[in-house]
Amino acid sequence: MIALLQLLKRPLLHVAGFSFFVNLLLLAPALFMLQVFDRVLTSQSQATLLVLLLGMAVALGLMLLLDYLRSRLQGVVGNLIAEQLSPIVAKVMLASSARRTERVPSEGLRDVAALRNLFSAQGLLALFDMPWAIIYVAVIWLAHPLLGIAAAAASLLMLVLALVNDRITRREIEALQKEAAVATRYLESSMQNAEVVQSLGMGEALLGRWRDLNARVTALQGPTARKSVAMAALTRATRQAVQVAMQALGAYLVISGDGTPGILVAATILLGRALAPVEQVVGGWRVLAEGRAAFSRLSELLDMAAREPERMTLPPPSGRLQAQGLVYRAPQSERLILAGVSLSLEPGESLAIVGASGAGKSTLLRLLTGLWKPTAGVVRLDHVDVAQWPRAQLGPWLGYVPQDVELFAGTVAENIARLGVVDSEMVVRAARRAGVHELILALPGGYDTPVDAMGTMLSPGQRQRIALARALYGDPKLLVLDEPNSNLDGAGELALGEALKSLKGHVTVIVVTHRNTLVQHMDKMLVLEAGRVQEYGSAAEVRQAMQRSAQKAVGGQLVAIPRAPREAAAS
Repeated sequence: MIALLQLLKRPLLHVAGFSFFVNLLLLAPALFMLQVFDRVLTSQSQATLLVLLLGMAVALGLMLLLDYLRSRLQGVVGNLIAEQLSPIVAKVMLASSARRTERVPSEGLRDVAALRNLFSAQGLLALFDMPWAIIYVAVIWLAHPLLGIAAAAASLLMLVLALVNDRITRREIEALQKEAAVATRYLESSMQNAEVVQSLGMGEALLGRWRDLNARVTALQGPTARKSVAMAALTRATRQAVQVAMQALGAYLVISGDGTPGILVAATILLGRALAPVEQVVGGWRVLAEGRAAFSRLSELLDMAAREPERMTLPPPSGRLQAQGLVYRAPQSERLILAGVSLSLEPGESLAIVGASGAGKSTLLRLLTGLWKPTAGVVRLDHVDVAQWPRAQLGPWLGYVPQDVELFAGTVAENIARLGVVDSEMVVRAARRAGVHELILALPGGYDTPVDAMGTMLSPGQRQRIALARALYGDPKLLVLDEPNSNLDGAGELALGEALKSLKGHVTVIVVTHRNTLVQHMDKMLVLEAGRVQEYGSAAEVRQAMQRSAQKAVGGQLVAIPRAPREAAAS
């Protein structure tokens, strides 16, 4: 909250300053009418009228200029806020999405857009104009106390209508925003699986669910719109009725000799100026309410970012990895996915992690890379807790290939370079280390071959091999691979094996696999079963222990390490 208020403080003060002078100049029409009716018409002086017209022209010219600058500043401020907030919000959303251990603020960028729209709406300027109602009422009071009392009562009535409008629509608008966001997220996530949807003929079922979500939005939208429209209409009608009553009261004072026609006209104009902002606020209440809700959510989001302290830059790691007593419980669940997992790797050592689907292998990798924080226990890279290591600092020393490989829109070279500035020598070096250099050269554009966000121009095996090159870009000290050979053919398996051999003694490697072809390249082996360590030690010793256990289980028949189906992403 404090961070966002600090960001908004200066621009809002500038808008408030312009509003002060604009509203001060808006007193000029009322004073002009007062002088015309009480002096010009009685004295029949053309010179006085001309001077008043010239003064009014200057006042209106200044008001036009200041009002234009105020409106322009309002729009510029909205853009500046969006430019400053968007990167911060996107960074927090990215980190939260990767962790998946807390509520992901997926509406952050939409909230930034809502806040920018708020600065483009007239309702915000009306909020700055509303306090001037007190000044206008005070001027009317100076003209005649009875008119002042009537103007104050009218202003209070309009303010009550605005508060009632807030009370009866706030919850509906917030609920409407939430349901609309759910429907949008559902459709966006479904589009990512469009190939499966079309292949299996699931389109109608998917759209049916989306229509059901939209129906809930419509069900909320109808009553909300009716209430908002009704309150806006009531506010307009009340304002007209109040002005008529004010004119009638002024006419009565003129007839009774307690006022002048000039006072009547001036009071009517000033009352209209006092009530206009309230009417504008009620008319634009939905935009204001959405902006207020966005402000609240963004404040929470920025507070989350502010809680991350600035950390000192650490020296490059050597690759020593230690995990002690790792326990991980699924969010909002009592089920333990990992229970008491410990391991230790010296720089340059390699580890194979095996186990059945659902054993917790992918979860263990996410803890070892610091993507997720363990419920208990700690993972240290060169004695530093990886969960506390700033990602921008740790990233260059870490290579990671997830189970579901994702490439980004750009070229092959840009993907290997991790979307940074492409260093040709480093890109080719990473490709050669991954054994994918020749494969890339065979593509239509070589390293400049464009890749879309889903990598549809490349086969799953090609994507997996390019992802390995991306993981080896630069000088990583820790390489973490989650089933890196699940989509590889024979040539790809050989290239992966050669790459792992070349890394021995230089890079600490952790591989989740179901295939013996990769285990033979590893120094150590860890067997997971239901989130617990069953075997851990040198690869040869663990394989012998597993063979003895399998031999006993089948009554003396030797059984090799089974190849289990591909582990689900949630394991």
